[in-house]
Amino acid sequence: MSIKDPTVLFHDGKWHVYATHYAGGYNMTYLNFTDWDQAGSAPKTLLSTNRNLTGYKCAPQLFYFSPQKLWYLVYQTQPPAYSTSTNPSDVRSWSAPKTFIAREPAIVTENKGSGTWIDFWVICDDANCYLFFSDDNGHLYRSQTSKSNFPNGFGTPVIALSDSRFALFEAANVYKIKGSNKYLLIHEAIGDGRYFRSWTADRLDGAWTPLAATQANPFAGKSNVTGAGWSNDGISHGEMLRDNPDETMTIDTCNMRYLFQGRTRAGSSYDLNEYSLGLLTAVP
Repeated sequence: MSIKDPTVLFHDGKWHVYATHYAGGYNMTYLNFTDWDQAGSAPKTLLSTNRNLTGYKCAPQLFYFSPQKLWYLVYQTQPPAYSTSTNPSDVRSWSAPKTFIAREPAIVTENKGSGTWIDFWVICDDANCYLFFSDDNGHLYRSQTSKSNFPNGFGTPVIALSDSRFALFEAANVYKIKGSNKYLLIHEAIGDGRYFRSWTADRLDGAWTPLAATQANPFAGKSNVTGAGWSNDGISHGEMLRDNPDETMTIDTCNMRYLFQGRTRAGSSYDLNEYSLGLLTAVP
C-alpha cells in the first residue's frame, strides 16, 4: 500500500491532506490533524467510500474557490476532473465528478510521446483561472478560462514550458508569492533520483525564468535536502503548505514547508513501488 501525490492546506484549526492511495488500484484518501506530530497516526478515509468517487482517481489538489464559496477537489481520471463540497473534512460530501476538458487535446496527443496528460493544477488571478498540467515528456501545458466562468470554458491548451523528457517530467505546482507580483513554478525532474526545478514569472500566462533549475542547484533534491535518506528515489510529487486555502494558491516564501512523496521500496513496476509522505522545511 502506498500514499503519494499529497495536497495540503490549513483550515478551521486543522491540516487537511488528500492524497493518492494505491492498494491494487488507484483512488484517493483523506486525513486531518492539528499538529504535524499527529500526522503519522491520523486515521485515513478512502474517498471510494463516497459512491461518487469510486474507480480510478488520483493526484488531488484542494482549494477554496472564494467567488462561489465552494471547495474544489481537482484530480485526474485520466482527464482533469473535479468535485465540489462545502465541507472539506467530510469525504462523503464531495459531488460527482465533472471534467474541465473531456478529451485529450490535439496538442497533447502530438507532443506526449509515450506519456499522457497528468497532474492537473488550478490557480487563479483577479481575472482568470488557469489549468496547468504535464505529459511525462518534457512539456508543461496551460489552459485558461475567465474567473467568472470557472469551472467551465477552459480553452485549447498551449505549451507554457518545454525541455527534454526527464528534465520536465510531471508534478507541476504553481503559486502566487505573498507580498509580490511574482509567481513560482516548481516541476519534478528525473536525474540521479527525483528532484524539483523552479522558475518565476510576472504573470500566469507569461514567460518562466529559471530560478533553481538544475540538479546541482535544485529547488529541492538530494543535493540540498538532509534527513530524507529514507526516500531512495529523491524528492517527488507534493505540495507547499498553505494557510490561505483560496484559488490564488498564495505561499509565504519566507516560511516554506513542502509535503512530498518519497519512495521507501522499489517494486517490480511503478505501480508496485511503495511511497510514504515526508515534510521539508526550508532553512533560511
